[in-house]
Amino acid sequence: MKILGLCHCLCLLLTPCLLWAQQTADSEFTPPNNRPAYAQESGPLVYIDDGHGNFHTADFRFEPFVKLLERDGYRIASGSSSFTRHLLGEINILVISNALHQSNLEDWILPTPSAFTMTEVQLVHQWVKQGGRLLLIADHMPFPGASAALATAFGFTFCNGFAMAEPGQWPPALFSLNNGTLKDHVIVNDQSHGDPVQSVATFTGQGFQIPENAENLLEFDERFYSLMPDTAWQFNAHTPKINLNGWSQGAVMRVGKGRVAIFGEAAMFTAQVAGPTKTKVGFNAPEAPHNAQFVLNVMHWLDGKILTPKQ
Repeated sequence: MKILGLCHCLCLLLTPCLLWAQQTADSEFTPPNNRPAYAQESGPLVYIDDGHGNFHTADFRFEPFVKLLERDGYRIASGSSSFTRHLLGEINILVISNALHQSNLEDWILPTPSAFTMTEVQLVHQWVKQGGRLLLIADHMPFPGASAALATAFGFTFCNGFAMAEPGQWPPALFSLNNGTLKDHVIVNDQSHGDPVQSVATFTGQGFQIPENAENLLEFDERFYSLMPDTAWQFNAHTPKINLNGWSQGAVMRVGKGRVAIFGEAAMFTAQVAGPTKTKVGFNAPEAPHNAQFVLNVMHWLDGKILTPKQ
């Protein structure tokens, strides 16, 4: 009986692998936005990184994210360049989602080297301190390993694993005000361009530890743990496990004159369909009615449209 039970749980855990392998943008989904923050094409310039092996790019899996921001008045650019002072000096918000080192593009296995050179890490950190705005997203393994050096520069410690709840439970994880996992924050409560956010759904991803001066938005409770496989989506009875109670899947922090927002899950920022059944994954999912507004509020906080009380 124990062997059968274990096999059943492992099969359920492996099921998402089939879905993730066939993720495409849900081009038919358009979230409502009745109160855009900016007039059309007059908002800050958002640059979406496409130069570091990114799994989510502006013209593919992050296309719904781009459309959401464009309807809010943001200007969007993307490119495959390395980070330079000139590039960073031309943009307002840098978005990096699921970067990967070249060695991991086809093989999601350990080791997971940094997707960024140390020169790039230092340039981005200095740019933020001088007033730049960064949205850094690194999903489940191998993505945390590829972005760990950049996260560490800001005091965040990534966990190169898979955030899970009960064995076999299909994502999403639901962070809500009701159970305290969605934290009371201006990003959650702001009503200037939409209704308050009551819950946020995420779809696997990672958990990470935050520095003292960061503000937690999505906090794991005692139900959650991280599986730490050598190969993505390959779990067995000996796969190491780390408790995630009190860890974060989303946090923000002011750094010098700039701001950073760090998230451990990417699908929540877009709308996708996955697998042969076209399962909705992201802010198009029925479990995620507040995700699109949460995404916009994060961007508004980054660009200063939403101010914290101490300001």
